Amino acid sequence: MKLLNRFELLPSRPWAGRIGFVVLFLVKALAVVQPSHASTPQPLVSAEAQKRILVDPGAPILGSAKADVTVVEYFDYNCPFCKTLAPAFHPFIEKDRESAVLYKEWPIFGGVSTYAAQSALAAGFQGKYLLAHDALISAPRLAENSQVDSVLANAGIDLTRLKADLIARRASIDRLLARNDLEARGLGLHGTPGILVGRRVVSGISDLRSLQSAVALARHPGADR
Repeated sequence: MKLLNRFELLPSRPWAGRIGFVVLFLVKALAVVQPSHASTPQPLVSAEAQKRILVDPGAPILGSAKADVTVVEYFDYNCPFCKTLAPAFHPFIEKDRESAVLYKEWPIFGGVSTYAAQSALAAGFQGKYLLAHDALISAPRLAENSQVDSVLANAGIDLTRLKADLIARRASIDRLLARNDLEARGLGLHGTPGILVGRRVVSGISDLRSLQSAVALARHPGADR
């Protein structure tokens, strides 16, 4: 797991003051203990907290719109563990039609990771967020902003429009990244990938099998007793 460094946005639009009042609520509502390993039952987040995480997430959901279990991943495009886990999500959804996956951009590496997250969200205004996400998470380590642009262009993203949306939609993009950061910290996450399965934070998910096991446990919580 990538341990948490300093979360940073590009500096021209500070957001902490505008949403400071949300911090206390989220920390109290979402806080759970970060799991030490996947087999240890972890406290459930409240139903209200889960609802706040899922409502108007700012990115499309992969899978069922009426899922009985939603997997939320807080990730960074330069996190090697996120890249290892990424190929499991599409087969998981193909095999489990009652579930959904929600990607939450959490660029804790800063720098190029932040630019990649902002660019993926900007691609969403073209209706291509998931396309951008899959292209970036599948790419080699992103060392330069120009590499992000190249990956997205090769995936079919209109870079001219993306650049315009990065400027015009900057405030909403930064607010979403700030919200994701607050949620992740409120959940007690210490690095990426941070996984919420249903209402439980789960660590140790690294492949399709462990993902399916965590979802099965969320559906039948008595199985962990």
